[in-house]
Amino acid sequence: MVALGELGVSAQWIEELRSKGLKVALDDFGSGFASYAYLRHLPLDILKIDGSFISGIENDPINQAMVGSMRQIAGQLGLLTVAEFVETQASLDCLRRLGIDYAQGYFVGRPQPLRQLADDARRHDTQEA
Repeated sequence: MVALGELGVSAQWIEELRSKGLKVALDDFGSGFASYAYLRHLPLDILKIDGSFISGIENDPINQAMVGSMRQIAGQLGLLTVAEFVETQASLDCLRRLGIDYAQGYFVGRPQPLRQLADDARRHDTQEA
């Protein structure tokens, strides 16, 4: 993301967005340009953990430790966590044990047109009532 090049300017820009009620997430955390320094200096709401740490996490104690530490730091900063690339029940169960707040991936739901998503949400609300 270009905005991360200048942290001070980025922080001001993010605060402006948040003042309008928007929530801000740091995507793909743990890979590429999304580093721990950004967590400390940017006013974020959500930490999205890169899928490379999530795929097969139930069988990978190193990734479990890394994701657990990301969750702990996010918690200290008051951030919610989202695990990307959740594709199995076993991965979801492991992430629950680690205290991850939200899951994103094919196991949870496949991408779909917004109209269909809205229709599905209405049907779900009707079934719960």
